[in-house]
Amino acid sequence: MNDLKIYRWGGACGLAAIILFLVEFPIYFLRGPVPPLADTNKLSDYIAKNTGNVLTVVLLHVLIYCGFLVFLAGFCHLIRQSRPEYEWLSTLVFGVGLVYTTLTLAADSLEGASALDALAGKADSSAIRALTEGQFLMFGSVALILMALLLVSEGYTIVASGALPKWSGWVGYAGGVLCLAFTPSMFPGVPDPNGFYNPAGWGPFGVVAGFPLGAWALIVSIMMLRKRESFVSMPVRFG
Repeated sequence: MNDLKIYRWGGACGLAAIILFLVEFPIYFLRGPVPPLADTNKLSDYIAKNTGNVLTVVLLHVLIYCGFLVFLAGFCHLIRQSRPEYEWLSTLVFGVGLVYTTLTLAADSLEGASALDALAGKADSSAIRALTEGQFLMFGSVALILMALLLVSEGYTIVASGALPKWSGWVGYAGGVLCLAFTPSMFPGVPDPNGFYNPAGWGPFGVVAGFPLGAWALIVSIMMLRKRESFVSMPVRFG
């Protein structure tokens, strides 16, 4: 497989992941308002009512992050072929992306487990609450720290290497700053999925956790698909 085919595959998988994300995002909001976490009976009923929705979102997340990993691999290959001396940065980008994906899929597993518990009948309300609350930092502040590192690393890699237009790197920087701004949301108030800035708020948990990275990935995916010629690797000099 030549370089251009790798860029095409990476860009196509990145674009497919974004399309699936845009399909998944409104499905999540079809569940309606989340009841207070302290009311475990209502929370269990809420999960039981939305088991199909929850499992559909989990499946879409798995597909999204499979595409995202292929996209990252293509992006890192582009950097290595363009400027071999920046390979360490491409390795950092893929490593952080892999950890971020693993964390997100672990949170998805907790969400899916709550749906399966409700689907089995006679759901344990305390278990449903524990599984629900276990997702908050994994989808929220912890994920945002990793996403900030990922976006800033990607941005610096693009700006420093010149492999893609520098403005796309600045988009990564802007997304990273936005993620850092919402990272402290783990501290104020109690988790409230219907609030904006709190450990489970729709600001960090629903919007910032998806759109900054999604916007950058969409831009770079299109650039990779539009590439017309392969880079020629520069020889490595010693001494």
